[in-house]
Amino acid sequence: MQLHQLKRREFIALLGGPAFAWPLAARAQQSGMPVVGFLSGQSPRTFARLLAAFHQGLKQTGYVEGNNVAIEYRWAEGQRDRLPGLAADLVRRQVAVIAATGGIASVLAAKAATTTIPIVFNSNDDPIRTGLVTSLNRPGGNLTGVSWFTAQLAAKRLALLHDLVPNAAVVALLVNPKDPEAGSQPTDAQEAARVLGHQLSVLNASTASEIDAAFAALVEQRAGALVAAADPFFLSRRDQIIALAARHAIPTIYSTREFVAAGGLMSYGNSLPDSYRHNGIYVGRILKGDKPGELPIDQSTKFELVINLKTAKTLGLDLPLSLQISVDEVIE
Repeated sequence: MQLHQLKRREFIALLGGPAFAWPLAARAQQSGMPVVGFLSGQSPRTFARLLAAFHQGLKQTGYVEGNNVAIEYRWAEGQRDRLPGLAADLVRRQVAVIAATGGIASVLAAKAATTTIPIVFNSNDDPIRTGLVTSLNRPGGNLTGVSWFTAQLAAKRLALLHDLVPNAAVVALLVNPKDPEAGSQPTDAQEAARVLGHQLSVLNASTASEIDAAFAALVEQRAGALVAAADPFFLSRRDQIIALAARHAIPTIYSTREFVAAGGLMSYGNSLPDSYRHNGIYVGRILKGDKPGELPIDQSTKFELVINLKTAKTLGLDLPLSLQISVDEVIE
């Protein structure tokens, strides 16, 4: 039943856009049922696991979609320029809370659209540094959320990759220069590479064609390994990146499990389902009357190292004891 409902929601989101969804919100509001706006820069096709975790969090606070809460979904499908319009539409619909997910661009769009409707965000960087809030303990205003600081783990990913391919003279870092959460990833990785004895090549990509060009440069520079920076755009292009890494036989570490489940070599970062579950909990608490400005930023501390054993074997890599001890999940 749950899978059927998920497919139905995806169908509505893909069909609808604002005009199609409006009767659902109107009926919910007329019946007194609260309506949550779910704004994402991603696509429902790649978001099923995280959306299920969000619903789990809502359920923990007593809310079940279609029973005592309605949800309006707005998906930007990786097109950031659509987010301001989608956020403005949710504000026009007078939703009770906006869950801004799938990258900081959706959070900034929601923040620009309203100063009164509560916003619960997900952020992979320091929300103070990115200007979302002024305090982690008491955010103030209409924003609170979950931060998992995965953008600050580039150095750790490089160290894990070093354990697997210690003799790689050149290691590349793929980063999206247009991502506000890119932050200090290149600087942190550069310092870590120096300590580990690698030369770091920073490759920029913010479009699909630029990803292709980055891999061409990587091959030309004879890079022996790749760190893919934490970035929502890269997640939306994961099939392309994984295919290019396989084609060029480049050992690559990613920020989230989703890449490894799709065939990537390894990932290290926070558990995204755990973060989205907490996002759902905060939305439920606000529906029950909590003020967003008084809810401290939830700092996710659950980390996971995931390795795809089949991909490792294809690349001719043996897992050193250090990784065997540390790994949280092996995908075969």
